[in-house]
Formats: sequence, structure tokens, C-alpha cells
Amino acid sequence: MIARFSDTLARHFWLQMTLSWLLTTALLLLIYPGRSLPGVLARVVATSVGGIVIVLRQRSREKRAANSSTDGLVALNKQLREGELPAEPERRQAMRELVDLRLHRSRHRWWAVAFLFLLFAGITALTATTGGLRQTIGFAAVTVVFVGWLIIGGNLWQRRLHHMRDLLDGAAESGGPAVRPLTTPGSSDRRD
Repeated sequence: MIARFSDTLARHFWLQMTLSWLLTTALLLLIYPGRSLPGVLARVVATSVGGIVIVLRQRSREKRAANSSTDGLVALNKQLREGELPAEPERRQAMRELVDLRLHRSRHRWWAVAFLFLLFAGITALTATTGGLRQTIGFAAVTVVFVGWLIIGGNLWQRRLHHMRDLLDGAAESGGPAVRPLTTPGSSDRRD
């Protein structure tokens, strides 16, 4: 169920953005009660324009690297999530291009996480000095959840990317598909 919902969101970028706008608007209305719904929603949409442009450019680059459409990219993402090596050589090459692009793009992720933590912590500190208790608690919670999600989700995707790169390298060396399941955190046969 969750995987199907995730695939639907990946296929329909604007559905993903609409849900993000609505959730962000609801969160801001909780932190700042008494604001108008249309005004908050308009600000959320306007301030997300830069992020939308960046995400659309990344998706376009990933489609070009994988030489695929949106559906093909969603299928590669599903295989990447499940640790499943594509069977066809051209799909394996597309997966290799996608994995290489994502590993290259995430090479400075710890600096980015540190910057975002400092940014969010600074906003929380400034809110504590100028706003009320509700706003401070709200921004502190957002900081902890967002940065925690970045770290946990980023580590999981890095692990998946490195696992797929190992599978692709193993398949290239043996001339066929190498099948090694991705181990789950806490399992006894975890790889370092």
C-alpha cells in the first residue's frame, strides 16, 4: 500500500507538491493560529518556486541519465528500493547511470545536512527571542523531525545506492546478474 502510494507520488510530481503545500500550510496554521488559510497557502506556494525548479531539473537530469521516461524512472527507483538488479543489459546501464548520478550529487550531503541544521536551529533560536512559546516549540519540532528525516532517509538511500553499485559491479564481472539481497538494519549479516 505504501509502496503503491510512493510510486503514485513519484509519477505525479504535482500531486506530490500539492500534498506538500497542504501539509506545510496546516503546520504553519498550527504554529501561527489566526492567520488566513488562503494567505498562508499563497505564501507557501510562492516560497516553494525555487525548490520546484530544482526538483524538476533533477528529475530531468535523472531521466536523461537513465535514458528513460517518468514511468521508467519510477520502475528503476522501485528496483533500487528493493535491491533488485535489472535483468536487461540496457536497463542495467540505465541503473548504473542513475546510481552514479545520485552518488555524485550526494557527495557533499553531510555539509548540506550541517548547513540545514544550523539554518533551522538559527530560525528556532530567533523565533525563541522574538516569538511565543508555541512558535518556538513548533520550529524546534520541525527542526528535529526534518533533520532527523534527512539523516535517516539519506543514510538509507546511500546504503541502497552503494548496494546497487556493488550488484552492478558484480554483474559486470561475472557477466550475469548478481543477486544479493539488501540486508535490513539490525540483521546479523549486515555489510559495512
